[in-house]
Amino acid sequence: MPTNFIQELKWRGMIHDIMPGTEEALLKESVGGYIGFDPTADSLHIGSLVQIMTLVHFQKAGHKPYALVGGATGMVGDPSGKSQERNLLDETTLKHNVECVKLQLEKFLDFKGENAAEMVNNIDWFCNLSFLEFIRDVGKHISVNYMMAKDSVKSRLETGLSFTEFSYQLVQGYDFYYLNKHKRCIVQLGGSDQWGNIVTGTELIRRKGGGEAYAVTTPLIKKADGTKFGKTEGGNVWLDAKKTSPYQFYQYWLNTSDDDAANFIRIFTLKTKKEIEALEKEHAEAPHLRVLQKVLAEDITVRVHNNEALKTAISASNILFGKSTADDLKALSEEDFFSVFEGVPQARISQAEFGKGMSIVEAMAGKTNFLASNSEARRELIANAISVNKEKVDEQFVISTENLINGKYILLGKGKKNNYILIIEG
Repeated sequence: MPTNFIQELKWRGMIHDIMPGTEEALLKESVGGYIGFDPTADSLHIGSLVQIMTLVHFQKAGHKPYALVGGATGMVGDPSGKSQERNLLDETTLKHNVECVKLQLEKFLDFKGENAAEMVNNIDWFCNLSFLEFIRDVGKHISVNYMMAKDSVKSRLETGLSFTEFSYQLVQGYDFYYLNKHKRCIVQLGGSDQWGNIVTGTELIRRKGGGEAYAVTTPLIKKADGTKFGKTEGGNVWLDAKKTSPYQFYQYWLNTSDDDAANFIRIFTLKTKKEIEALEKEHAEAPHLRVLQKVLAEDITVRVHNNEALKTAISASNILFGKSTADDLKALSEEDFFSVFEGVPQARISQAEFGKGMSIVEAMAGKTNFLASNSEARRELIANAISVNKEKVDEQFVISTENLINGKYILLGKGKKNNYILIIEG
């Protein structure tokens, strides 16, 4: 018998709207449920983690999760929450994006065990469905008045809404109908902005097939300070390490506020209520240790990336607080190195200028202008204030190729906070 999926979501704060009878229906027997994922990029971002975790809990409760990747709906574009029409993608780009998204979902859902998750693509049932068949067999069941009443439509009437976007809720509704009929999916899950589209699906199932269908939506995640969740100055926080490095990913969660960490640890981890309450108590006793943030960041980084990526992220983070060695710096990828030292002044010299090595005085003043003069460099060296790759050096030190990070960088430092990057080119 399945466990109480709805109750699990409730204590985690993950329910915004729920159709009457849903909880009872899901307790009767193991059934199918699905969430649609937008393939407009070749990676999901952390905004998608809410829906991924919803499917994870659905599977853990004993039900069969379906992850629908919209190869067909990606060609139409969902107007929900959008102020203008999106650029539509070509078939080749969509196919590539779908494959990438599938690989990311496989990190979270069990595609082999009991109630194995299944990936479905709505292009499979739309590719052979003609426009005339669709408007005859689907369109006649949903009135224009019903479609016009949806918030996603009303909010766009003043700025303009194409027929393509207007028809989106019918297309998504047919997805639900198809999965209800062929996969025994009785519930569609999604963000609160999808409520109108999901309800259109339940209505189509009732009118066209007389089937049983339910809807559950999760709240749209907001940060306590009012800024948008999942965004940084550099843009989206992606699940793809090539778009957002594990270090940057880890730092995003580590830098959350106490209020956000208490909310996020319920939504984005699988820790039990008892475990979370114990962590909150520990955090309250010593807030400066940021226990909630550290547990949250470590948990999510491991599941999105892996243990090795977490170790690298922690090592990179320690560098910022002076708890590192030259070996820690050399272990950083180029992307992580420049993420850690973002905004640090740089100087570039040729390989010919660097030769087999360079004195520390020349590096600090003559070649970089990090310090104003050779005499200032010598004074700071005598005061034991100068470091190369976070390790203190004296006036006799010569920078050699062995000191280069990734074969081309040197991190010069004065005191704890002043850094400078010397880049060897060619």
